[in-house]
Amino acid sequence: MTKKRTRLEIIKDILEVVKNKSGKIKQTHILYKSNLSHQMMDLYLKELIEKKFIIPSENKNTRVYSITEKGITYLNKYKLISEFTQSFGLDVSEDL
Repeated sequence: MTKKRTRLEIIKDILEVVKNKSGKIKQTHILYKSNLSHQMMDLYLKELIEKKFIIPSENKNTRVYSITEKGITYLNKYKLISEFTQSFGLDVSEDL
């Protein structure tokens, strides 16, 4: 059985999806690739917009999301913390 993702892991997953899609992605692609329900995705997107990790924009009458420098910084620091805890045999997802 797979364990449940933490809130911070979900945020990381969403930001990685946006970053890996040339920095701009449609909401439906975030939904599929982040493996969240529509309702949960909406809550996370709202929070990420409020905290300026991503920014929404319109592209040909479609809303797209772009990662910001702050979002990239989050991903880099998350990776650093994850590598640090793993180097000591700890799992970052258990405590965060």
